[in-house]
Amino acid sequence: MNLTGILPVLPTPFFVDGGIDPAAMRSIVRYALDAGVDGVVFPGFASEVETLTADERAELLEIVVQEAGGECPVVAGASAAEVNAVVAHGQQAQQLGIRHLMIQPPRSIGAGAVPVGDFIEAVSRALPGMEIILQNAPAPRGSDLSPAAIVEILKRIPAVTYVKEETLPAGPAITYILQNRPPSLKAVIGGGGARYILDEYARGATAAMPALEIAAQHVALDRAFRRKDTVTARQIYVDTLPLLVLQAVYRMRLTKHALMRQGVLDSGSIGVRATTPELDRDALADIDLCLEEALASTHKSRLLQRALP
Repeated sequence: MNLTGILPVLPTPFFVDGGIDPAAMRSIVRYALDAGVDGVVFPGFASEVETLTADERAELLEIVVQEAGGECPVVAGASAAEVNAVVAHGQQAQQLGIRHLMIQPPRSIGAGAVPVGDFIEAVSRALPGMEIILQNAPAPRGSDLSPAAIVEILKRIPAVTYVKEETLPAGPAITYILQNRPPSLKAVIGGGGARYILDEYARGATAAMPALEIAAQHVALDRAFRRKDTVTARQIYVDTLPLLVLQAVYRMRLTKHALMRQGVLDSGSIGVRATTPELDRDALADIDLCLEEALASTHKSRLLQRALP
């Protein structure tokens, strides 16, 4: 089964003292499943992956797989600075029955098709049977690979069956990759927190990996787009975009606050390890208003549908 639709990147719940909260991780997965997502991703940038130890990553990924219970695919983030570390993450994923790995090439090897291809090919040889999602995030966090470099890598390594394209602007890159794709490429997946999802979908992307806080709204947008109900899809997009603009600034703090407001997390499980701006009173008020509008978007869209001739 190919990966399509909404595949949110799950956040990592931390206690206020900085430790991971396994019970809250289960609540997060259940929230995603209840929203009707098409798959879940862990760990990724939105999971604060750089702050997790290998043991923490392994423990939480096992929880994600257990809680998902086969209801949807699990994509394992396996990015690391060295091939051996990526392979180790991939082997653990294999043991859990996961068949999709998302890998952001380390910036230390540059953005050339040859060194990145060498890195990914070494991983692929060590993990036969695993499908690789090549994540292309923008600098300074990601490699910022050119579309031409990505196509060269795809033609060289058939195990790379997906590309998560989230450079800025992602749209022209998605168009180029799909126009020059080898047969082994199954799909291009959008990133960027779903802030550009309609453009990505219009250009041929068939999945998106946003953050989790409004998963049900993103699922509703995806379903509307697929049934060619562009009016509803755009209404949901317009209603959710203000929150996503704030999410680009406050990142994991916003995601965890929004999940707390929805009863998924409690105040003791919204700690953040990554360096992100603090939420002061005015920021919280702005976020709460945008969250309220976003959560109401699917109801508004249903009313709009009924009013159409």
